[in-house]
Amino acid sequence: MKRKVFFISDRTGITAEMFGQSLLSQFENVEFDEMTIPFIDNIDKAKDACKIIQDAEQESGLRAIVFDTIVTPEIRSVIQSSGALVLDFFHTFIGPLETELGETSGFRVGKTHSLTDGKAYDSRIESVNFALNNDDGISTRHYDKADVILVGVSRCGKTPTSLYMAMQFGIKAANYPFTEDDMERLKLPAALTKQKNKIFGLTINPGRLHEIRTERRANSRYASLKQCQFEVREVESLYRREKIPYLNTTTRSVEELATKILAAAGIKRKVF
Repeated sequence: MKRKVFFISDRTGITAEMFGQSLLSQFENVEFDEMTIPFIDNIDKAKDACKIIQDAEQESGLRAIVFDTIVTPEIRSVIQSSGALVLDFFHTFIGPLETELGETSGFRVGKTHSLTDGKAYDSRIESVNFALNNDDGISTRHYDKADVILVGVSRCGKTPTSLYMAMQFGIKAANYPFTEDDMERLKLPAALTKQKNKIFGLTINPGRLHEIRTERRANSRYASLKQCQFEVREVESLYRREKIPYLNTTTRSVEELATKILAAAGIKRKVF
C-alpha cells in the first residue's frame, strides 16, 4: 500500500511540494500517493481537509503524512488535529528567526508567491517571451540581448532548459540547434561566433537520443541510432575544438541543468 502524503497550504502549495518532495525523495524503497490541497485559508476549509486526510488513513490503514506551510496558527491547529504526521515548515523556522531578529512575525499569508514586485514580474514575462521567440534558431537577430545561448543536437533538452531558466530565474535564454544538414562541415554560424562568450553546449547519450527521436519520428534516418551517434560525436568535437563548455543531459533534470549552466556561466539568477 502506498503511503498517503498531503501538501497543504493557505496559498498555492508550491513551497510545501518542493520541500516535501525533496524529503520524500530520500526514501527510495517507499511508494507515496501524493495530493496537494491549496488555499486552505479558513477554518471550514481546514476541517474539510482534515476529513480528506482521515478518510485516506481509514482506507489505507496507515497514518498519513502532511507537509504544510500554513501561516495562521488557528488554521494550522485544525490540520494538526487530523491525527496525521504533520510536518510544518513555516512554524519550524519562524520561532528561531523571531528569537534571532528580536521581532515577532506578522503572520501574513501569501508573501512567498504574491505579486509584490511588478518590475520583477515583468522581467520574468519578458524572459519567457524571449525564450519562445528565440527557440530552436527561429531568429538570431536578438542574440546580443541573450544572457545565455544553448546549442546542441535536436531533442537534447535545449527548449525545456531555456524555458525553465526564463520562468524560474528571469534569464533570457536563446537556443540554437545543430541539424543533420550542418554535420558534414560543422562549425559555428556567424550569429553564434559573435556571441561566443554566451554559448553553452548540451549533449546527450546517443542511445537515449535514439529513444527520444523514435517517439517523435519512428523508423526515420533522423531517429536511427547511427545518425544519433554521428551527430553527438560531431557536436562534442565542435565543443572541444571551440572550447565551448557543455553538459550531458541524459541523467540530469532541467532544474540541475539550469543551475549548473548559470553557475558555470557566472550568471546571477533572480528569485521570484
